[in-house]
Amino acid sequence: MLAHAPTGAPSDWVTRWAHLVRPSGRVLDLACGSGRHARWFAQRGYAVVGVDRDAEAVAALPSPIAGRVEDLEQGTWPLSGEAAFDAIVVTNYLHRPLWSHLAAALAPGGVLLYETFASGNETVGKPSRPDFLLNPGELLEVAHTHRLRVIGYEDGVLEVPRTAFVQRLCAVREVVHTAGGNVPPRYPLPT
Repeated sequence: MLAHAPTGAPSDWVTRWAHLVRPSGRVLDLACGSGRHARWFAQRGYAVVGVDRDAEAVAALPSPIAGRVEDLEQGTWPLSGEAAFDAIVVTNYLHRPLWSHLAAALAPGGVLLYETFASGNETVGKPSRPDFLLNPGELLEVAHTHRLRVIGYEDGVLEVPRTAFVQRLCAVREVVHTAGGNVPPRYPLPT
């Protein structure tokens, strides 16, 4: 687990930026595992979809979380045709072919909260395969490629609860303003 939180608690990164998610909006917890983020958002009144390939984990998700058993690495994007999400949360998971799908699944004003292991982690433990480790600045490149505005980004080493190299991203699909509506968007930074 990446955050400075006990097992089962949401990531500090996710909770730090959750204020940017539209109240009562739709949230996708991708590769949700036991659903720590799905539960956290559901407790705050969000409509949450939790997706994971572990059928037992998905079956254990409480109502009102909509659990879906899907192998995200096989076949087509399983959420095509779904309404867009106001937030997509991905932690401790990396499958690069999904990035274009994640960006397309964000609603205007939607927030991508991403946190996973990075290059260097192979020197301190698992995961250690390059396929599971972000390259330096890779999340920034993803945001730029998919025209997401970066609100927060970190790339470094956590020492607690165990040493891990990580990258974290909070990015927004900005709303296009029409003529006469030149008010810049405000993204309050946590204090």
